[in-house]
Amino acid sequence: MAIEAGTKAPDFELKDNHGRTVKLSDFRGEKNVVLLFYPFAFTGVCTGELCALRDELPTFENDDTQLLAVSNDSIHTLRVFAEQEGLEYPLLSDFWPHGETSRAYGVFDEEKGCAVRGTFIIDKEGVVRWTVVNGLPDARDLNDYVKALDSI
Repeated sequence: MAIEAGTKAPDFELKDNHGRTVKLSDFRGEKNVVLLFYPFAFTGVCTGELCALRDELPTFENDDTQLLAVSNDSIHTLRVFAEQEGLEYPLLSDFWPHGETSRAYGVFDEEKGCAVRGTFIIDKEGVVRWTVVNGLPDARDLNDYVKALDSI
């Protein structure tokens, strides 16, 4: 079960596609966070969603907001994926311990071994303000993210 709005967002420390450590708590008091979990790099729906975010990046990565995309792929896979698709925002690897952060947010599919499509809008105080979880084949609507951010 995914964590709900009003819940304190679980902190995490993950490596990005360049091997840098990213902690959710580093953004507290500074930026709202759009935390997006997706199943796997290089798959059709995931590529479409992440490229749509790329195309609207100033909306999701600016002075007030940071976009963080998390999958269970290795950092090496994420590096190649980001380079191939021109993704300039952090792609975080929840590879090992496998799915630990995805499990903390309640979006890890144990049977498939990957995260489902979960998005969490987290405010500057570290509280989840909005969430949506879709099944593996169902893309999310970026306009919903914009509305949620506007309401913070």
